[in-house]
Amino acid sequence: MFKLSEIKELIKLVDQSSLQELEIETEGARLSIRKPNKSEPVYVTAPVQHTYAPIGQASVPHAAPTAALETSVPATTGHAKQEDSSLHKIVSPMVGTFYQSASPGAAPFASVGQKVGDKTVVCIVEAMKLMNEIEAEIKGEIVEILVENGQLVEYGQPLFLVRPE
Repeated sequence: MFKLSEIKELIKLVDQSSLQELEIETEGARLSIRKPNKSEPVYVTAPVQHTYAPIGQASVPHAAPTAALETSVPATTGHAKQEDSSLHKIVSPMVGTFYQSASPGAAPFASVGQKVGDKTVVCIVEAMKLMNEIEAEIKGEIVEILVENGQLVEYGQPLFLVRPE
């Protein structure tokens, strides 16, 4: 059986490599990771004992030994600002922990209403004890921060909404 930490590390390694697909079989367990096209969700196939559905979706009965788990992050509902198609989403490039500042007492890298440039660091995502600075990659104004400080974030999860200049 694969540990969640091992699966996360393998996803990160596949994401950072030129590999499109990875399959591993060990001790009767099988793991398959495939990079999606930009328009399709990410699927990880692995043995599971319990399955959980995101809030608002029907729960899935106990899975067979190799059930597909959808790990894509659905867009948060209830935010009128998020529905504005002119807003740019800054997304997490990896699975990790979101931090708004470099240390607990420090000022946040970015706040609502702040102007940012394409190289402006807006947060840190900690993954595997490494602090990864995330840049805005666009000039504009921070309209909304979509996650809480210290929250676990998934690959591709929206972190900020920016109104481009």
